Amino acid sequence: MDNVYIDGRKAAFASLGDVLILGLGKSGRAVAQYCLDLLGTRVSSLTIAAGEHNESALAFAKDCEKAGAKVYFDRYTFDERYDLCVASPGISQFSRFYENAAEASASVISEVEFAWRESRADSSWIAVTGTNGKTTTTTLITHILETAGKRVAAVGNIGTTCIESVASDAADVYVAEVSSFQLASMDLFAPQVAVLLNITPDHLYWHMTFDAYAEAKKNIYRHLDDTHGTLVIDAVCDVTRACVKEFKEKTERGFSYIPLGCGAGLDCSMIDACGSENAAWLSDGMLHVDYKGESVDLVAASSLHIKGEHNASNALAAASAAFAAGVAPEVVRRGLRSFKPLEHRLEPCGDIAGVSFFNDSKATNVDATCKALSAFPKGSAIFLLGGHDKGTELDELVEAASVCRAIVCFGAAGQRFFEALSPLDIPVELADHMEDALDRAIALAQPGNSVVLSPACASFDEFDSFEHRGRVFKQLVDFRTQHAR
Repeated sequence: MDNVYIDGRKAAFASLGDVLILGLGKSGRAVAQYCLDLLGTRVSSLTIAAGEHNESALAFAKDCEKAGAKVYFDRYTFDERYDLCVASPGISQFSRFYENAAEASASVISEVEFAWRESRADSSWIAVTGTNGKTTTTTLITHILETAGKRVAAVGNIGTTCIESVASDAADVYVAEVSSFQLASMDLFAPQVAVLLNITPDHLYWHMTFDAYAEAKKNIYRHLDDTHGTLVIDAVCDVTRACVKEFKEKTERGFSYIPLGCGAGLDCSMIDACGSENAAWLSDGMLHVDYKGESVDLVAASSLHIKGEHNASNALAAASAAFAAGVAPEVVRRGLRSFKPLEHRLEPCGDIAGVSFFNDSKATNVDATCKALSAFPKGSAIFLLGGHDKGTELDELVEAASVCRAIVCFGAAGQRFFEALSPLDIPVELADHMEDALDRAIALAQPGNSVVLSPACASFDEFDSFEHRGRVFKQLVDFRTQHAR
């Protein structure tokens, strides 16, 4: 295959050659559709290794075969050679399936990288990753850019696949929520602005080790040297703050960076702590950004519609990314003030007799729940914890949960959580299911309290997804609201 780039694209080869698609989930299907349209021109042949045989993919696979692709189910080894493999994020880089495909391919990349390569050279990319806060930050950046009148699309894990959006030329600015799975298979990906929010243990079943997980996350800024872009990075989190030390020690660094807070907390500046050129922090309760010589007070954190210090950090990250993308301070202020909470992320969902209810079903790990716990005054909130147990350590959760008025544990993880939390000097109860837990919480609550679903667990013991769990929770609250009148 000739490595000749197409003029007017980021890094798109004129000939993609023989292409292998690994997996036929959402991103795999989107890449397949894109490549089918190029079959016989830029794509010489298209092979799809669909993974396990499943009914939902069969009809799509048949259409692909009719269009000239070769599709294989339940096949995990490869006899042919491929110029390019595009791997689905659900397939671990440490699996034999992935390793076999990598051995048979000149290059393995993710759908995000493929879309970036194929996008217009004059388009801009803002990429967001982190263990927690990705979706809120991605959506808030998109909202601010829309407020500025930009032609923008939120893509990646947030909904529309990157390649679908690129294929339809849907935007001049792509704001991509990017997972560690996708970042693990990056080669050239170089956004204009990269946002790294935090790195705490998660998805270790996929990455095998925390170090491999962290290294995948760091791929979001590996190629910023080539673009002279800007990295927005959480400097409160120990792991991401260590990244700053790593790249500061390089003799040459082509990109700028904006650290959020510092080791002492979000209300401290890396300019004061170690002489950083840029910084973003909470200054006397105000979101404040110093970037390229401009010092800007934005809005009071208390005026945001999204609750908690973690959301103040997300807002600082979004504001910093918007500044790096050229948005004026007054527009950033308007965007911050008008942004509303997202579904399943500390989402207000009703009141019963003076008790407020919040759906934080997206909190599927301990770190996310600890952030939610910090958003409520001590003694005011009753938390519902449990679900499908990820088996993570609970020491940090136990310490953070001491601020609760009470806790109700439920689901498959309920017993383990109950045993870990029972020594706390607050009521801790155990329920079988989420609905039972809600009723126990209502019985414990007093006017002025909050009941918060923030499970610190996956949803798969009772529900199809965290979205399903959150919507059921809201329906249960709504039903009880109606009957309380």
